[in-house]
Amino acid sequence: MSHTQYVFFSGKGGVGKTTMACATAVHQAEAGRRTLIVTTDPASNLSDVFETEIGHQVRPLGIDNLWGMEIDPDHATAEYRERILAPMRAVMPENVIRVMEEQFNSPCTTEIASFDRFVDFMTSENGDDQVPYDVVIFDTAPTGHTLRLLELPVDWSRHIEESAAGSGNTCIGPVASIQQNKAKYDEATRLLSDPQRTEFIFVLQPEETSIYETRRSSGELAEIGVKNSSLIVNGLLPQEVCEHPFFKSRYDMQQRHLARIEREFDVPVKRMYQRDGEIKGIAGLHHIARDLFSDDAAAAGFRLETASVQTQIDYVEQDSASLIDTIRPVTGKTKAIFFTGKGGVGKTTVSCATAFALGRLGFKTLLLTTDPASHIGQVLEQPVGDTITKVSGAANLDAVMIDQEKAVNEYKQRILEDARTKYSEDMLVAVREELESPCTEEMAAFDKFMWYVEREEYDIVVFDTAPTGHTLRLLELPFDYADQVGMMVTTTGDGEAVKSETQARFDRIIEQMKDPERSAFAFVIYPESTPVVEAYRAMVDLRAAGIETQFVVANQVLQQEYCTNDYFRRRKTMQERYLTEINRRFQLPVTIMPLFETEITGLSMVERAADALFAVAAAGSGSQA
Repeated sequence: MSHTQYVFFSGKGGVGKTTMACATAVHQAEAGRRTLIVTTDPASNLSDVFETEIGHQVRPLGIDNLWGMEIDPDHATAEYRERILAPMRAVMPENVIRVMEEQFNSPCTTEIASFDRFVDFMTSENGDDQVPYDVVIFDTAPTGHTLRLLELPVDWSRHIEESAAGSGNTCIGPVASIQQNKAKYDEATRLLSDPQRTEFIFVLQPEETSIYETRRSSGELAEIGVKNSSLIVNGLLPQEVCEHPFFKSRYDMQQRHLARIEREFDVPVKRMYQRDGEIKGIAGLHHIARDLFSDDAAAAGFRLETASVQTQIDYVEQDSASLIDTIRPVTGKTKAIFFTGKGGVGKTTVSCATAFALGRLGFKTLLLTTDPASHIGQVLEQPVGDTITKVSGAANLDAVMIDQEKAVNEYKQRILEDARTKYSEDMLVAVREELESPCTEEMAAFDKFMWYVEREEYDIVVFDTAPTGHTLRLLELPFDYADQVGMMVTTTGDGEAVKSETQARFDRIIEQMKDPERSAFAFVIYPESTPVVEAYRAMVDLRAAGIETQFVVANQVLQQEYCTNDYFRRRKTMQERYLTEINRRFQLPVTIMPLFETEITGLSMVERAADALFAVAAAGSGSQA
């Protein structure tokens, strides 16, 4: 290869992006190409898949020609800040450096620093390392956040250009200190839109919501000049193991969706079959790579046969009465229920089912999503937009989604209207420039999130949140922005008053999240290694912020009576092993959501899911009553 090739894997959470990206990396390395795999997901599980610690530095991954790196937002921020400030320490007074350090505490810095590290691997042959790579593979965050990442080269380049023509300042410091980055971001934009250098692969499951998100995201990528190269349809059930009517129904459903995918998407489609166990380690990835790069799609294997068919059940399921007690609001106080977890584990389904059940119990309930790749409208089979609307056919239930673009426009308008009553025209120019920063999107989304948390006309607000890493970022924002508020108005006499008022609002939100009478946090997990490990790490992070988790929902659990052959018995064995681990690790009540024979879309299926989630089950049984 004369030039480094860039391969991006994206798609809805939980579809198998990381596995496909890792298998591709192994294949390229085994073919003799010097290969780097980089994850941009803040809830990365690259280390878990390769079964080796990776972290924020480029490391070899156990076979020739293969290296990996997990971009850590905190490390990237510290490196970026020091890179910008180091040349100035020798020439600037200490008080000026202190002001700049304060400015670099902005949440904007975290976004630009992670993005800047990502761009490093696209705009030089080496990144800042000594090894030249033939192939750089990006295992990206779930779709909505990936689209945000890929728009940033254009956004930041434009912001630097406009700020240079204006006040000379950006939200992350003087233009002069970051002007050199503009050329780098322009080059990244060029590479992203060059199909000879950049390949973009969507991974999806044969499901309605996954197809919808892939189509939507492909269109949005096209708008910024990035063309979708191919699709991988992952998780297909092998026909020969689907003799039971339950799995025959799921197989038929998948085949209908597969035919539709191959009909509607004008790109090559690769089929990958669900294994009977987990894919971990170089050996497992080698098997996946062999099938992924086979010319014969039908030849793709599905047996790993690494699990015993016997198991010992050692977990206790929570009954519906105690679950309802956990989420029931205290009289006179609105309760917020947050469902989070790895992408693709079923947060939206569980959120919809919970909101439906609570409305049916007589609680006035609002279902809200903070996920930029939300699909609650697809699950409910009803339009859900940025205006609160009643869910037709459901008692006491309204739904709404945070529209990112509208939230940004409303936020800018409100800030400017307030600023016009307080500041000079020169100050207004600075505020306008600040608001044109790409990180205003994050601030606006959080501002809207706070507005819904503070509403009191509902008994319960159910939050369907973005995947774990992004949810943790959202929940950290009160702490981050508390130090940042008032930065735009420090030159005015009332800056401290504005900061104090906003600080009080943040404090109220933080205290509500910490109060189990007013907030409940739950992790949705399907019983496999990666979702369990990711959720446990996130639970520890929440606890460090003073927020306790109340319960766990184990989703997509196989029912014993349907597992009539070794293939599904092995998968059931694997699940029960992880159900035991969930019980041991989390030390929290666990409630079971079974796998259904079809997708949960439409109110009739949402009601079935609500019935299953809130049904009283016998302790220790592996199935839903």
